[in-house]
Amino acid sequence: MRADLAASYGEERLPRYTSYPTAPHFSPAIGEGAYAQWLAELPAGASASLYLHVPFCREMCWYCGCHTQIVRRDELIAGYQRTLRNEIVLAAETIGRRIKVEHIHFGGGTPTIMAPEAFVELMATMRQKFFVLPSAEIAVEIDPRTLTADMVEAMRLSGVNRASLGVQGFDPVVQRAINRVQSFEQTASVVDMLRRAGIAGINFDLIYGLPHQTVASCLDTVRRSLALAPDRFSVFGYAHVPDFKKHQRMINEAVLPDGLARHDQACAIANALMEAGYLQIGLDHFARPDDSMAVAFEERTLRRNFQGYTTDKGEVLIGFGASAIGHLPQGYVQNEVQIGAYAQSIAAGRLATAKGYGLTDDDRLRADIIERIMCEFSADLGDICARHGAEAGTMLSSAARLKPLISDGVVRLDGNRLAVAKDSRFLVRSVAAAFDAHLNPAKQLHSRAV
Repeated sequence: MRADLAASYGEERLPRYTSYPTAPHFSPAIGEGAYAQWLAELPAGASASLYLHVPFCREMCWYCGCHTQIVRRDELIAGYQRTLRNEIVLAAETIGRRIKVEHIHFGGGTPTIMAPEAFVELMATMRQKFFVLPSAEIAVEIDPRTLTADMVEAMRLSGVNRASLGVQGFDPVVQRAINRVQSFEQTASVVDMLRRAGIAGINFDLIYGLPHQTVASCLDTVRRSLALAPDRFSVFGYAHVPDFKKHQRMINEAVLPDGLARHDQACAIANALMEAGYLQIGLDHFARPDDSMAVAFEERTLRRNFQGYTTDKGEVLIGFGASAIGHLPQGYVQNEVQIGAYAQSIAAGRLATAKGYGLTDDDRLRADIIERIMCEFSADLGDICARHGAEAGTMLSSAARLKPLISDGVVRLDGNRLAVAKDSRFLVRSVAAAFDAHLNPAKQLHSRAV
């Protein structure tokens, strides 16, 4: 990474482009009726991914940017699980047939907070209402501090084959500053349990830019993590948005690393992982060369959605749970964020859609360009525009933000083919933003570009 570019662009607040347009542009104009119609209109050969959001945790991690709440009473979780099950049935009946499913992802919150038997029941409902392919990837996000042996057994019985473990960092000073104390031994024990249960796909989530974090502490976390040999790493920069996430006010801003320090931490982590044999995948993922994500990156079939980078080739993502987002050929939908409002809709036999966005032809074109930039660090604008019936020259002339990036050597333009320079790939979100017709950084809360 070039430090001068990190200083110039690193403080800019930009989307992570897990969708285009991004969620702040969703509107209540797209509601339950539109979503029901979109589901009913899915083509006969459509295959889908399913995302289930479980918005509960036992305690709040102060860095968290997810929609979640703290619960002590298990009956609240059980009631939510029943609502999830009813929503799955309702969506399947709205579609009107049993469509193929290639990916299932449980996110949170802490999905493994539910009772093991409730997890098994949810998986059984999905298999009953959808045709879950034998080759489907079934992934679960895990907090190693609360995972039980009974839940691991439930996951095994349900066909789970990938687990994403929240690690963040092993420095106890950092852990206390973010209210997430998690020992290396806890993490190692969970990895061992999962592998003994046959759940072979193991991902680690790391974060840089946390309070008191240093290059040395980041590298120590990487060293310890490598000893557990996960297949993939996701390495995210902490997004400090206390106006949006009130609990982040518990973090002392005075001990947060500045833009250049974040740049150094990200660079150190990336170099250490690549030296250990992992391939860098897009903006923030690293995978072993034989991992399916690394293969997809090499074959240029990598995709990006609300779970980040994915090997999922489907055009349909159906979201279940409070705040869950779906993506269909017609556009995006998001459920009610508040759990009570979400549950009331489902109890009344209505889809819980609160807002969404109907895609235009221009949106689809720009989404295609942005996804290729985010996934491949390059885009053949001539080819992409031709497929959408547009002119590459017109698209380039509308991308005013691209000019300084070219002048600074971040981007190379060879005819209509755009490529991000290797030493500037950490600014890929800045390059993608050049094609974002909806972007207004002054009015949106996003994380730093670095």
